Formats: sequence, structure tokens, C-alpha cells
Amino acid sequence: MQAALAAATEDRIIYDLAAIGERYAALVEELPGVAVRFALKACPVDDVLAQLAGQGAGFDAASPNEIAQALRTGVPPGLVHYGNTVKSDRGIAEAYRLGIRDFATDSLEDVAAIAAHAPGARVFCRLATSGTGALWGLSRKFGCSADDAVLVLEAARAAGLTPAGLSVHVGSQQMTTEAWQDAFEQLAEVLLTLRRRGIRLDHVNLGGGLPALGYHDRHGRPLDPPLDKMFAVIREGVDRLRELAGGTLDFVIEPGRHLVADQGAIRAHVYRLSSRRQSDGRPEHWLYLSCGKFNGLYEMDELQYRLVFPTHPDAEYVPAVVAGPTCDSDDAYDHEHARVPVPKAVVSGDPVWILSSGAYATSYLTQGFNGFDPLPCTVLS
Repeated sequence: MQAALAAATEDRIIYDLAAIGERYAALVEELPGVAVRFALKACPVDDVLAQLAGQGAGFDAASPNEIAQALRTGVPPGLVHYGNTVKSDRGIAEAYRLGIRDFATDSLEDVAAIAAHAPGARVFCRLATSGTGALWGLSRKFGCSADDAVLVLEAARAAGLTPAGLSVHVGSQQMTTEAWQDAFEQLAEVLLTLRRRGIRLDHVNLGGGLPALGYHDRHGRPLDPPLDKMFAVIREGVDRLRELAGGTLDFVIEPGRHLVADQGAIRAHVYRLSSRRQSDGRPEHWLYLSCGKFNGLYEMDELQYRLVFPTHPDAEYVPAVVAGPTCDSDDAYDHEHARVPVPKAVVSGDPVWILSSGAYATSYLTQGFNGFDPLPCTVLS
């Protein structure tokens, strides 16, 4: 990766396919018997998808377009599910036409639509979680209560669908083991209630949330998620739910950023390092980069990506707010918190390497907001 970044003379994002494959293999080893459905939204790059499909992964897709892209890797439709609980009638029908038979749901209205446009399909109901402990909690828009989940799956059965499973999502970039423990407690409660109602599920979807390892928080402190403990909690939870199920119960998990964030990096360049006084009279340095929120660093308001200045290895540093190039005040690190050390001598055109930026960098790109082009992509095989 470092050699590729050093060789790049223009801005681009670079993915290390071998490193992505190694991260996938490590995940499968940590969670034996848990199938992986890569959250396609995290990195919709064909070469990355092909790498994961070649190692046995399936895909979590959130739209017919994502489903079609997943299927182009050659995976069978049975390894792709429509994981978005927000679906139109047209989207359901198109997914069904493409061969998808597994649909996420969280409401009676959605169940009725699936029954009408995907007859005989399998549905798994998403339980709402608090998202506590995650950088992005994903609460409220998705998922239903435990009581509603029972009603939803009973309605699915009555409508001729197969009530196949339950799902959770502990929140994106989850930083605690407690969130996983709470999710398993919730799953156990609903699983037992459904058994008493005569509904025996065949799988549980553990969703996303597994963290990347190379981020800094908005204060500039390295994030240190307890990944080994998370894996232990997940393994224990899987074993417990299988015991409670009293029969075969399969598991899937939907990692996104965990597989690709640390395996991608951006080669950008400096626009300007400036110093100016704010309205309160305080001087403040601002580092403007060619890459920001709207062309690769969408999550910069919640975290700090690590920056490397390869042409200034032994520099004198100044604290600076980091911002992208657009005429939009949201295009910046959260400047109420810690500043980023920046070489005082940087000048316009100097290269900057933005590490651990492989998740959502390509999927959140705008089509040239403010006239700044999306980043081209390079993959290392």
C-alpha cells in the first residue's frame, strides 16, 4: 500500500485486495459457522466484491441496483439478501425477479407488500437496538420492538411467507461488548416467544457493527475497540441461541467497514495551510485538502482519519483544523474538538496520505459537488 501511495502522482483511492482477503479469512476463523454477507454499501467496488465472493462471501444488498451488482460477481441469489427494511413495491418486485428470496422487514405494511410482490419469500424481522456505544447508532429508522417482531412474523406466516429469521444491528463502528450482549439477550427473548407461538426460525442475522481498527475519534485519540472480546461474546451468544432453538439455527453477519476500512487509503494533496484570526481574536490554522466530506471522507464529522505527509518526515508541526475543498462549512473535521498536527512547512500541491479510509469512501461520493470530481479507484491484487 505504501509503495502504491508513493507512486501515485494524482489523487485516488487505493484498495489492497490481498489485505481485504486476509481480513475476511481472519473473520471467518474467529466466527466459525457464521456465514458472511458483506454489506455492499460500504465499498461498491467490483474488484473488492469479486475478491470477497471468491473467498465464499455473500452480500447484504439494500436496493435492486446493489442486488444486480452483487449477482454480477457470480454468487448465486441464495447468497444475497435484500437487507433494507425500507423498500418500495417496485423494488420488492424487481428483487424477486432477480431471484432474491430473503427479505428483511420490520412492519406489517412491509410484510403485506412482500407477500403481494414476492409470493412465498422468506422474511427476517429486524429488531430495534439503541445503538449505544457506536459512532453511528442507526436507531429509530430501522427495526421494531420485540412485541412487534412477533406480530410481524405471525403476519408473514399468515400471508404465505416463510418467517425465517431475526436480525439486529448494534450500530456502525460499535465500540463496546455490552451492545452485543444486549442484542443476544433481545434475540433470545424473541426466539423463545416465537417458539411458543409455533414459529421455528432457521437463522439469525447479526448485522453489521464490527469496527475498523485504524480510526481516531473526533478528539484525535486512537480508537481501540475490544475486538477480541467482541468475538468471544459473539461466539458465546451464537452457542446459547442454538441451544435455545432446540434445533438447527444458522447465523449470518454483515460486516462492512471491518473488512475494507483499514485496507483502503487515499492519496490526496494539500490545497493550502492558512492562519487567520477568528471572530474572538484567536489565531487558528486551517489545512485545506483536495479530498473532503463530499469526495471521499463523508464520515469526517464523527472521526478523524489519520494523515501522513510523506514529503515532511521530520517536520515542525502546528495544530490545524482539517477541511475539504468545497464551499460548504460541513466539509471539515469537527473543529470544536482537537486539532490535527500538520507540518508547518506544507505547501499547495504536497501529497497527503489519508489512511483507513476504505469504508464508504466510494459509496458516499457525490457526482461532483461544487465541481470537485469523485476519486478514481485503484486496486492492488
